[in-house]
Amino acid sequence: MAAAEDLKKIAEQEDRLVFERFDEAVAFDIGSAIRARAVAEKLPIVVDIRLWDRTLFYCALPGSTCGNTEWARRKINVVKVFHRSSYRMVLTKAREDRTFPIGEALPIEDYVLAGGGFPIKVKGVGVIGAIAVSGLPERQDHEVVVAAVAEHLGIPSRELALPPVANS
Repeated sequence: MAAAEDLKKIAEQEDRLVFERFDEAVAFDIGSAIRARAVAEKLPIVVDIRLWDRTLFYCALPGSTCGNTEWARRKINVVKVFHRSSYRMVLTKAREDRTFPIGEALPIEDYVLAGGGFPIKVKGVGVIGAIAVSGLPERQDHEVVVAAVAEHLGIPSRELALPPVANS
């Protein structure tokens, strides 16, 4: 079951991708690394890195749209509420309409079940913000963020990569 395998790996990613410190310089380094990859691979993405009180890094690459900016914002809001990656929430909730159940009181204009938002977790502090990528299929948005954070922390990204998707 692909979702179960992804969920197990995402839990490992969230446990291992923890910063000793996170500040403007770290946000710039990670954002710049994602941007460099996007330019090299011609990825039409938006990159948004925020603490809960402010944006630390933002860029929009050719081919991205204002819709990607809104998707990134809504993914970040999901991370803020659940302190989990937005892709993990997609797999956990398994809702085709991309909305949260009415009982959770999370309006569609501010929250979306879509992968690409990842928590910024600091050792001894907890989740203080989020990194979001939007513009690719959600699993790939997630993987772009995870690879950049892993490399920044000195962890080979292949150790934390999601398992390959079997072709049907």
